[in-house]
Amino acid sequence: MDRYCVFGNPIAHSKSPEIHAAFAAQTGQDLQYERRLAPLDGFADAVRAFMAEGGKGANVTVPFKLEAVKLAQALTIRARAAGAVNTLVFSDEGIIGDNTDGAGLVADIVRNAGVTITGKRVLLLGAGGAVRGVVLPLLEHRPARLVIANRTVAKAEELVQQFAALGGEGVVAASGFGEIEGEYDIIINGTAASLSAEVPPVSPSVFASGCLALDMMYGASPTVFLQFAAGHGAQLRDGLGMLVEQAAEAFQLWRGVQPATGEVLNNLRAKL
Repeated sequence: MDRYCVFGNPIAHSKSPEIHAAFAAQTGQDLQYERRLAPLDGFADAVRAFMAEGGKGANVTVPFKLEAVKLAQALTIRARAAGAVNTLVFSDEGIIGDNTDGAGLVADIVRNAGVTITGKRVLLLGAGGAVRGVVLPLLEHRPARLVIANRTVAKAEELVQQFAALGGEGVVAASGFGEIEGEYDIIINGTAASLSAEVPPVSPSVFASGCLALDMMYGASPTVFLQFAAGHGAQLRDGLGMLVEQAAEAFQLWRGVQPATGEVLNNLRAKL
């Protein structure tokens, strides 16, 4: 039986084993997937130990996504663009680092929410690692405009400079929260504000009629950002779909089989 795991610290809360067990059952794949608590100063050793035990691949969560970049012997384009790795593939050539977060977000928007990104005005709130990981996959869908807004504008401007070279020239722009202009079709909260029950200080005028508001965080009830967006007529999505879709992308990388995500997502939602 092939073995996979997710490394993190803390890790007990991770829903990844449940998701991958459901994918394996659905696709007839014989595998085992577990949580692994890696010491804060011992991530690389923990990965190598798992490989020595015959592990075939792993997911990486907080706080090791940057360390995983250094550990990987090769990086995919999207991992390099994100500057973070959440999926490791153990191959004959060594450790390959990938990032499936952005692909997961895009799949959730396009497939699950049924919203097209192409030609739309997209607003990304935040400029940290979560946002960095989704810019390239969003750009691949050719939005009309992608504005990265952040409290510290210089951080957003750094991202704009990086991604202009990757096909975003003239499309990607930076802004402070208070200076955002116009309405947006898709607004994505990639800040950590929801963790402290705060709303990024953006004007209600950013919400176009019938727009999609997505928070990368999730919980049993809508985040304060989604409650704010609901008050301005937005269609709402939290980060649970992104979680399931990024897992499906990793599963496909490891097994060569694309699992269906709908039922898995519905079952997880029911348990929140």
